[in-house]
Amino acid sequence: MPDPLSLELLVHGVAGAPPGELLRDPHPVRVTGDSTAAVFRRAEDADAEAHPGRYTGRPVREAYCWSRLTSGNGARALWLLLLPFMVVNLAHWARPAAPAGAEAAPRAVRTYGLLVRVLALSLTVLLVAAACEVALDLLAWQCAGNPACTASRSWLGFAEPGRWWGQPGRRLALGALVPAALTGLLWYLSNRTWSAYESQPPPAAEPDGGAPVGGARPVGWAGAVGAGADREAAGPLGRPGFWYGRRIVARLRAAHTAAGLLTVAVAVAAPALRYDRACATTAPALRATGWAVGALLAAGAVTVLWVVCRRGRSEARPDHRLDRAAVTLLPGGALALLAAVLLYAGWSRPGWVAAGRLPGDFTFGVLMLGQGACVLALALVARRLHRGAPRTGAALRGLGGPAVAMLGCALGGVMSGGVAQRVADWIDGGATPGMPPGAAFPGPPVLLSWQAAVLPPLLIALGLLAAGVGSRAALVRRRIAATVAAEYPGEPPDADRSRRIAGARAAAALTDSAPWFVGAVSGITLLLGAGALAGAWLSGRVPGEAARGTQPLLEAAARAAQDTGSWLIGIGIAAFAAWGRRAYRDPAARRTIGILWDVGTFWPRAAHPFAPPCYAERAVPDLAWRMTAWTARTGGRLVISGHSQGSVLAAAAVWQLPPATRRRVALLTYGSPLARLYGRWFPDCFGPGPLAALHRDLDCWRNLWRSTDPIGGPIGGPVGSGPGEREPVDRGPLRDPLAYGRSPRHPLPAPILRHGDYQADPAFDAERDALLARLAAAARADVHDTRDLPGPRVSAPRPERADPPGTGA
Repeated sequence: MPDPLSLELLVHGVAGAPPGELLRDPHPVRVTGDSTAAVFRRAEDADAEAHPGRYTGRPVREAYCWSRLTSGNGARALWLLLLPFMVVNLAHWARPAAPAGAEAAPRAVRTYGLLVRVLALSLTVLLVAAACEVALDLLAWQCAGNPACTASRSWLGFAEPGRWWGQPGRRLALGALVPAALTGLLWYLSNRTWSAYESQPPPAAEPDGGAPVGGARPVGWAGAVGAGADREAAGPLGRPGFWYGRRIVARLRAAHTAAGLLTVAVAVAAPALRYDRACATTAPALRATGWAVGALLAAGAVTVLWVVCRRGRSEARPDHRLDRAAVTLLPGGALALLAAVLLYAGWSRPGWVAAGRLPGDFTFGVLMLGQGACVLALALVARRLHRGAPRTGAALRGLGGPAVAMLGCALGGVMSGGVAQRVADWIDGGATPGMPPGAAFPGPPVLLSWQAAVLPPLLIALGLLAAGVGSRAALVRRRIAATVAAEYPGEPPDADRSRRIAGARAAAALTDSAPWFVGAVSGITLLLGAGALAGAWLSGRVPGEAARGTQPLLEAAARAAQDTGSWLIGIGIAAFAAWGRRAYRDPAARRTIGILWDVGTFWPRAAHPFAPPCYAERAVPDLAWRMTAWTARTGGRLVISGHSQGSVLAAAAVWQLPPATRRRVALLTYGSPLARLYGRWFPDCFGPGPLAALHRDLDCWRNLWRSTDPIGGPIGGPVGSGPGEREPVDRGPLRDPLAYGRSPRHPLPAPILRHGDYQADPAFDAERDALLARLAAAARADVHDTRDLPGPRVSAPRPERADPPGTGA
């Protein structure tokens, strides 16, 4: 019998190589998919299935292009506002692997997820509180109530004292529309992406082996990674509901929307309540209304917290249900309560005069203290989990998740405080807000000035850390340079060439130091943040005023840190806005930002519903459907070939394949961060256990890597060889550059390829052809256990078992 048709499915990495570049054809055609993500082929290969004889001895090549999932239209520029949300969502997935068989592990896992969700909720409250600080405190309360401020701003003249809008409560009610609109924008972005990503249903199960539920699907589909016990052995990414987060995102979106609206309501109601309780002439009905409003706001806050803490993700099966009561009533009730608060605050109070600041120091201080406490509790839970399974290679010995969460909180604080600082500087002209005490324009809360003041010490510490890492890299470079020439026998030594190659290897090795660098940054940030909070609460003044009258050096340092931090935040906010504006207009700049989303939005939105959407919830089912449908329709064999981030998508898709399809599929990864980055930072999903399980289920797997690659690396020991074990996955390090000097075969200097152009290496074609040949040999002999054959093997099929109750695909 002739060999069946073979297919090579290419999946690009970050930055999104166009299909023409992947296929080396200037005019590729789309064979399936839409304008967002699609599969392309060369024009002459579009009907390859009708002419299999043309492809004897070579595979049909097609490319899956997914780059527009992260860098599509100009609205993606708004995702820059969501950066802290994305980072804290990563902290959820950076949880250490739970120890197998430990009774306390499920409780620790649930506690970890709950703490991350509470941290995510605090970031939403922080962002909305920052908008309230700008619109309500700085503009409506301080500036609009100050004739000196409104005199130079005619657009605030309608809110001057003495006019209808001049009463403080009415100005606050009007200013509340800004943070309320911001909350509405966040809800809109989340709901829009939820409809496009999380709401796409996965393939339905066949509970009785009969017709598919919900329509036709590829023959042989049996759910993810075999039956229930096999799914658990394969790790979380093999679970049928992993890439279907419709229910939890909808529930969390409702809770965070309600939290944002309630934050606005509290910011408006608090000054009115304080005035009504202090004023003896307040009408009893208005006072009673204030007490009722306060009680309803407290009840709303408790309800939001209960919805967030109630439950996490459901991955054992696709959960198609929606918590309609929470999704509908919670944001609707919060909006109605906000409207009632605006009416209450706007009620006439002729004797009310705005003075000083709104209670922002207390609000931001409580948020900062709560976030620090949550991060410390998260660290305790993570360490407990890591001690139960210490050999998973987790970053920072299991503290990678808390470190990432700390960075997310720091980003949120800098972005929110920076906007308030810039607006205050704009309002106050050349003066420094908060200096001197008793100024006509008090400015933003003192805590925000202390947060800005710790930025210069933080940057100095980062500079010292970077200098230390750079010095170590220089020593490594000199050591490597002495041995490079010996790796190319017959070539005359060239000191400059050796230094360049050694420099590329030393720079690539810096990636392995990144966890400790991130840990140091997070630890220093936590300590400096605690110092800023203590300084603000103990002194009640900005750093420059708090240090006045102390030692001259200390006073000068405090004033310099405050001024420098304020300027640094201003420069950062301006650069951030310019970057976002450019990304909105320029597709090339949008693709650059898309690289950040390629890495950060691979994971589902398990903690924060306002984070950028998870593109893998579209890409992974796309790939799984393509492989399953093509092999079932043609009976052919397939190699899925993934570079960089594409290798992560490819592995995730293979985890979701039914056994009948997996026996026809081989995996080729190159420049892959599966073990080097994902295995360290996300050990529960990509640690040694899940990767070893993937190797057991898919023996036809080869991985290419270079020592000059800063991203890709070996899969390594967890799926290596040993007595009775399968052959190692890795081939490498590949020689880079391919030639040391000039030769008849390489008359021009060969480039150092680092992370790119793996297909230029002869090893790529050799490994791909070997994988296809292995699958073809197994198909011809109709054997599935090939232990006696050289090269990669195909696993023997396991007997199919029924799914445990509640885990069916």
